[in-house]
Amino acid sequence: MLSGPVVNAYPLSSYTFGTKEPKMEKDTSVADRLARMKVNYLKEGMRTSVEAILLVQEHNHPHILLLQIGNTFCKLPGGRLKPGENEIEGLKRKLSSKLAANSSTLQPDWQIGECVAVWWRPNFETLMYPYCPPHITKPKECKKLFLVHLSEREYFAVPKNLKLLAVPLFELYDNVQRYGPVISTIPQQLSRFTFNMVNNA
Repeated sequence: MLSGPVVNAYPLSSYTFGTKEPKMEKDTSVADRLARMKVNYLKEGMRTSVEAILLVQEHNHPHILLLQIGNTFCKLPGGRLKPGENEIEGLKRKLSSKLAANSSTLQPDWQIGECVAVWWRPNFETLMYPYCPPHITKPKECKKLFLVHLSEREYFAVPKNLKLLAVPLFELYDNVQRYGPVISTIPQQLSRFTFNMVNNA
């Protein structure tokens, strides 16, 4: 039987979590976010964003680390690239901004791996698709999801106004209502990988 690329998943307990100053959202509503996207599009063209799939394990089952804003909204760590910025370097910058301590000695070793999904936003709307519709010649956003290979031990500093949740794949699968189409399809995107569940001795 053919097996896919191997990904190590270390126990959640092998990571240390601290806090840092709040990271405020630029927009207070979806409408504000889409309006800001429109302004930026006129200045810079299509928005390119990158997000990270950070994998850990609990009870020998893969979990994804998600940032929770308020009581309901969850998102992958990442964000918008600067015009002309390299995807890998941009994702490292975004991850450090969201989850690294302010100390230079506690910077995680971000090993950016495979791009596992590409999503397109055809219009200034919340809907995104895993393809660009053929009649759309000027999509408004391209979002790429990368698998990030975590080291066995890391220190994460979580902004005080956010929570970092470890959510099992079985909870994400097909749960569009709770997590939206991008996050709820991560289990399918990761199905080609072979998970090596590492248990600390």
